[in-house]
Amino acid sequence: MNNKKTSIEEYIANLFRARFPFIYIPSWEENRVVDLISNIASNSDLIKRTREVYTWTLTEGLKQIIEDGERYKDNVNTALEALDFIESYTNDAILILKDVHYLLNPQRPDFNFVRKIRDIAISLKNDEASKNVVIITPSLALPEDLQKDITIVDFNLPSLDELLKVLNNLIVNYEDRIDLDENEKEIICKAAQGLTLQEAENAFIRAIVSNGKLTIDELGIILDEKCQVIKKTGVLEYIKSDLNIDDVGGLENMKNWLKKRNNSWMGKAQKDYNLPAPKGILITGVPGCGKSLTAKAVSALWNLPLLRLDVGRIFSGIIGSSEENMRKAIKTAQAVAPSILWVDEIEKGFGSSRGELDGGTSSRVFGTFLTWLQEKTEPVFVIATANNIDKIPPEMLRKGRFDEIFFVDLPTHNERKQIFKIHLTKRLKNSISKDFNVSDELLNSLAQSTEGLVGSEIEQVVISSLFEAFSQDRALKEEDLFKVIANTVPLSTTQAENIMAIRQWANQRAVAATKQSDRNDYIIVEETEADKNKDNIKRSRGGRFIDF
Repeated sequence: MNNKKTSIEEYIANLFRARFPFIYIPSWEENRVVDLISNIASNSDLIKRTREVYTWTLTEGLKQIIEDGERYKDNVNTALEALDFIESYTNDAILILKDVHYLLNPQRPDFNFVRKIRDIAISLKNDEASKNVVIITPSLALPEDLQKDITIVDFNLPSLDELLKVLNNLIVNYEDRIDLDENEKEIICKAAQGLTLQEAENAFIRAIVSNGKLTIDELGIILDEKCQVIKKTGVLEYIKSDLNIDDVGGLENMKNWLKKRNNSWMGKAQKDYNLPAPKGILITGVPGCGKSLTAKAVSALWNLPLLRLDVGRIFSGIIGSSEENMRKAIKTAQAVAPSILWVDEIEKGFGSSRGELDGGTSSRVFGTFLTWLQEKTEPVFVIATANNIDKIPPEMLRKGRFDEIFFVDLPTHNERKQIFKIHLTKRLKNSISKDFNVSDELLNSLAQSTEGLVGSEIEQVVISSLFEAFSQDRALKEEDLFKVIANTVPLSTTQAENIMAIRQWANQRAVAATKQSDRNDYIIVEETEADKNKDNIKRSRGGRFIDF
């Protein structure tokens, strides 16, 4: 059995040879498709019987593509006349139709055009001359009447090799302004995947024009161009963040796991280690402890675009549009791969109770997402975050959906020190309080005083303390911090029962995001009415002990 993968060129050539009358290629890259078809039509090794190539557009009518240019055909102005032409033509030929998607709109099709396609489909197949019609449109539009007469061919965006060819051609023309080694070329072109050839070339040239050169430092410009692709979908949101992994206090276990998988979508991981690209992680745990912050920081760590999927945008009032929106979101994420797809608070969008209220729409959308999670081969790393464990459908937690499930607990003593240091350093730098001494002794005292506070609460302690100083037009003082801490009621007090419940869940089903050496016993998990003394509160932590 021959398992060799057929290239798109060979596949289309085989359709031509098998006399498939109508071939439909949804693609924005008309020129790239036309060039491919022209190459096939003139290659006797691929197609056996070479063919003339004609194109029809709404503005230019019918013209023949010839070696030294193009030749117009008179009196062929409409799409119907173009079909009449190919039907009566006696030479081997391929007709490429553009601008006909408005005639094929499933809601308002042009019935004369649809009928003509059905009429000539059999005659083209049985004609003595070898003739085919190729339809190129930006998006798929096909009425039900033609589903048996037209063959749809997926025409993928440029491959890594095609992008490398574009970049190498630019190097010939801008040799003195492009400084990239072979590995950096691959990184740049990987970043450009998801763009058309023209968009990729524009991105490379924009980098050269903006900074006078193209080096690995201009990677952000390439990602900015991909941002345009994402914005136009209306379903996904491109998140641009200046955070880095060091802005995440603690959670060293999860951070180590992520660092070890950096660049794992590059060719070396597959060629030298036979490794697949990582699928993704589910981060669950106590609200305000850094789940969303981690998603943003991974984008900077891996130098990949971060796309946020707002499940609320997926669902809309038109029947069938929700399923289409999910497919569009998945297709966009794959088109710009390698990329990171962030689904924040996933339980709110795919909660187990939604399907009962909307006639099964959410169940179908959820099923599409689950199937893609399980079977995707493109390097799209999914980061899903969740606060309410009980509402996560059990199917999502099955092995194979995610590489790992991490549990983020209340920060430990050492993690609180890190969080305070991060926020104090960031807020005081270049400020009136720039001389404030962030000593280890102070950090220890702050961490000791904030047992049970989550990361977001610690950030608010710093911000509120600065407001104290601002209101009196002076620099920050240590007592400002401890005053705010004394007036803060932590989440661990108001949500003690919920925290205990999710810890018990995580002990069997998730890996602790905090490394084992940091997992001390300074955290409140339950408190009875009979015993309010913090020193006597029972302490424990959630998540399995696995250090990466």
